[in-house]
Amino acid sequence: MKFNIFRLVVIILVLYCSSGFSQDKKPISGNFKDLTIEQFAKQLEAQTGYKIYYDQSQFDSLRVNLDVNNKPISDVFSELFKNTNYSFAIDRNNRVYLTRGRRINTELPAGLFASRSQGAIIETQITDLGTTNEAGPVIATTENKLYEVGIRTSSLTGTATLSGDLRDAKTGEALVGAAIYVDNPRIGTTSDQFGSYNLTLPKGAHTLNIKAMGIKDTKRRIMLYSNGKLNFDVQPEITSLREVIISADKVANIKDVQMGVERISIATIKQVPAVFGEADVLKVVLTLPGVKSVGEASTGFNVRGGATDQNLILFNDATIYNPTHFFGLFSAFNPEVVKNVELYKSSIPARFGGRLSSVLDVNGRDGNMKKITGTAGLGLITSRINVEGPIVEDKSSFILGGRTTYSNWLMKLLPDDASYKDSKVSFYDLNLMLTNKVNDKNDLYFTGYMSSDASNLNTDTLFGYKNANFSIKWKHAFNDKLVAVATTGLDKYSYNNHTQNSSVNAYDLDFGIQQLNGKLDFNYFLNSRYTIDLGFNTIRYIVDPGNFQPRGSESLVMPDLLEREQAQESALYLGNRFDITPAFSVDFGVRYSMFNYLGPKKVNQYAPNVTRDPTSITGTTSYAKGDLIKTYHGPEARLSARYALTEDFSVKAGYNTLRQYIHMLSSTTAIAPTDIWKLSDPNIKPQYGDQVSFGLYKNFKANTIETSAEVYYKQLKDYLDYKSGSKIVMNHDIENAVFNTEGKAYGLELMIKKLTGKFNGWLSYTYSRTLLKQDDPNAGEVVNNGDYYPSNYDKPHDVTLISNFRISHRISFSFNSTYSTGRPVTVPIGKYFYSGSFRALYSDRNAYRVPDYFRMDLSLNVDGNHRVSQTTHNFWTFGVYNLTGRKNAYSTYFISEKTEIKGYKLSVFGSAIPFVNYNIKF
Repeated sequence: MKFNIFRLVVIILVLYCSSGFSQDKKPISGNFKDLTIEQFAKQLEAQTGYKIYYDQSQFDSLRVNLDVNNKPISDVFSELFKNTNYSFAIDRNNRVYLTRGRRINTELPAGLFASRSQGAIIETQITDLGTTNEAGPVIATTENKLYEVGIRTSSLTGTATLSGDLRDAKTGEALVGAAIYVDNPRIGTTSDQFGSYNLTLPKGAHTLNIKAMGIKDTKRRIMLYSNGKLNFDVQPEITSLREVIISADKVANIKDVQMGVERISIATIKQVPAVFGEADVLKVVLTLPGVKSVGEASTGFNVRGGATDQNLILFNDATIYNPTHFFGLFSAFNPEVVKNVELYKSSIPARFGGRLSSVLDVNGRDGNMKKITGTAGLGLITSRINVEGPIVEDKSSFILGGRTTYSNWLMKLLPDDASYKDSKVSFYDLNLMLTNKVNDKNDLYFTGYMSSDASNLNTDTLFGYKNANFSIKWKHAFNDKLVAVATTGLDKYSYNNHTQNSSVNAYDLDFGIQQLNGKLDFNYFLNSRYTIDLGFNTIRYIVDPGNFQPRGSESLVMPDLLEREQAQESALYLGNRFDITPAFSVDFGVRYSMFNYLGPKKVNQYAPNVTRDPTSITGTTSYAKGDLIKTYHGPEARLSARYALTEDFSVKAGYNTLRQYIHMLSSTTAIAPTDIWKLSDPNIKPQYGDQVSFGLYKNFKANTIETSAEVYYKQLKDYLDYKSGSKIVMNHDIENAVFNTEGKAYGLELMIKKLTGKFNGWLSYTYSRTLLKQDDPNAGEVVNNGDYYPSNYDKPHDVTLISNFRISHRISFSFNSTYSTGRPVTVPIGKYFYSGSFRALYSDRNAYRVPDYFRMDLSLNVDGNHRVSQTTHNFWTFGVYNLTGRKNAYSTYFISEKTEIKGYKLSVFGSAIPFVNYNIKF
């Protein structure tokens, strides 16, 4: 028996030695330059006949640079993996195993014959310096460890790129806008909308600083050998009574190249008092410099002299056409599903287009990837609930939120003789967001949004309108430097207004617009000084401009239907951000857009060089389905530059041009449920605008107080205004109700923002003018003798104060105040007798103004206890909207009473309105 065992051992050793000898008899020669592991393995297999096995995800950052001459394969891999945590093993069947962090032993282990598992492969674990997932990058969770990144080498010359994701350790949500930087040399970046970052640093040891709103300031120690990934899990910050320093963006206003950009977190939004105590995204946007509203409780907004339709409003890349509930009293965005808001007023990135004035980019939350949580709120007229949690822990999540109103009980409490006694108000909105981390290179996102309104204010007409938006987004990381995001979606907006109090006059009025969109965006991070953005997007518009039908069998209303419109808008863009020196940076790009107006459609033809009206129509041309009727196209330039005079003082300049191919036609100055959207066609040109701006940015007291001053000048071309007495709704020849104007807008914006201490907030002042001119007699009407006149939303002065004061752990006050110049109106200034009756004589267009606007709001926030182990956490909000009870004008109108014309002012909130909200987290 002993002899047989001895013979068996000798035979195995001979076979093993012979296998090793046979391996070395297959030498390798070649010059291998900058190859991936896949390319290198294929060349070795072709030369030697060996079969090489490896996990591609473990070698994605490895580049092969070897020059070998007649060397065995074992020497080749020994040289390649020198001073790294990569290993290799070769068995007797000429199979090569490549591993990272694990070593495969093909030798016969001790005690083999005492075990029945003969021939098993034994693995031994190599201790890692960081917490590692063998299929992905290291996750840096603590400050006390040294995390090694890349392939360990003896040489630490040159630079390497560090990339990864930042997430909340408790919820697993991506952190947007977090600052990641090193002090020496001073190099930093911020995380994007997915929580991803790229940072090019000198190879060697570094201490990374990580700061963001709502998390604890933290550090991570790293040893950077080569390109690699490092993810961060960071802890949320618990508010205490001591001074709270908001430090995520302490120098962002100084360092950012873009100007005219405002970023607001949802925590800030919830601190600002709003009507009925409901946190309101758009109401907070209205407190920013350069952003105005035409009246009390109107959620439509005007940016730097632009109309309400010149703002592109996005929610997770879905276009929202009507962002309001209840005639503008509430925002359509549920605050519980919003992460942050970005407003671009100038230096608009090249990836955005289609509107002249601004881009409001609202980003939704991802949902908790750790556990099921939720919030609920109960107010006087609205309630909301939000539930979120993991589908698969640390891999996929959902967030589901909804709001509704029950305000009709409040209407019934009004006195019998009150104007709004019989009014009805109802609305709801639903949000669903899904996030799925497929693997380290692929992420999927789904967003669904629906809203519905049905309201009437002391009329026999019920106004109903709906939004519906669905989008799917796929993010793919090709490597540490190149990321692509593909998005597709459907956006719909429609309204149905109807009346049935009088059966013979009952009607239904419908309108609808929908767009199918797709886009592909690439971001290439060349290094810390140069980044490239490029992409393509396309939108297919389908507009049903009006359908007027009788409601019920007794109605005598004549049916009327406007012809459907279709168009395709597409664009290519290229953007570049280049840090020429640490102090001087530029961001430049170009966008080329094209708009194709498509059939089927009948288009009116007009006689040239005469006044355009129904009498000058010379004929109608009919186009078949899919026919190309009219094409508009052209380039759009984007340029901004920043020069830092010191660490806390910089100057910036910007220039951009934009084109807008879609127009909103309205009989009101605010967004309303009777507005229609009109596509550019052969008779209505697209709008065009260009803007130049300049700004100064200075921080004080260790970057805890920000100040800024910006000036701008904007030119407008082919903006649509309305002929006197024109009909907008159900007009078959709408081009005869409008005319093109030229315009100019200019202004000054000042802001001071305090970011530290128990008392914080901001103060902004805006001076702006928007003037239009129409002096073409062929347009059908010369306005104000061809001179410039104020637009409907021209409000020169605007001052806003937002302040928050934390008294204790549980109690805080919020206060805001705003003043603005009244908007322009056209009023009757006399009367004259003509054709047997008296008629009103009106002033020049917009020659007068409604009274100035002023309002103060106050709220008290009371948190429940802060015990860590409690199942739920509750808090109350008490407050008063319009503290002084000022009767601000919502609208003005004039009525002929006997032989006199009398003017009236309508105030929606003519008294102080107390509110209370109860909120709970679970």
